[in-house]
Amino acid sequence: MNIIIFGPPGAGKGTQAKFLEKKLNNFQISTGDMLRNEIKKDTEIGKKIINNMNDGKFVDDEVVNQLLEKIIFDSNKMNKLIFDGYPRTLNQAKNLDILLKKSNQKIDYIFFLNVQKDAIIKRIQKRKILEKRSDDDAETILKRYDTYMQITKPVLEYYSKNDNFHEVDGSMEINQISQKIEQILTL
Repeated sequence: MNIIIFGPPGAGKGTQAKFLEKKLNNFQISTGDMLRNEIKKDTEIGKKIINNMNDGKFVDDEVVNQLLEKIIFDSNKMNKLIFDGYPRTLNQAKNLDILLKKSNQKIDYIFFLNVQKDAIIKRIQKRKILEKRSDDDAETILKRYDTYMQITKPVLEYYSKNDNFHEVDGSMEINQISQKIEQILTL
């Protein structure tokens, strides 16, 4: 089963993806983790990524698509993918459709964790302290949230027409969100 979890930065995508990864024995595909790994390795792609992130921008679709293509075609991970933070743009959503079709796969469930800006700010400030993430300062948070909501609106419209699209109140407690997702998976 392939799943997409999306929502603004700090919505809890990673937490819910980890929950589903364990529950379903799937693979969490976190674009954020992949991008941070490129930064850590100090690659040319990593340098480009950190400049975009520090400016509150998203990384170019081409870079993200290249990193994901290898994973989608990995025979050990086929039909066991949980996309965490991807797709963020309409171009990425269409690219994902093409890659999945080429690899004879599909998306079974799409979850949008809808959270308001004030709740996001509180969560990310807490995460910055706990996880010591450099991309979690207040100014960057606001830029990333606004950019996300602006860029992702077409993606929401694109997916919300599908029967497998589910909007979940992301402001609930973590375990309540997990329970809601679990309920949907068992329908």
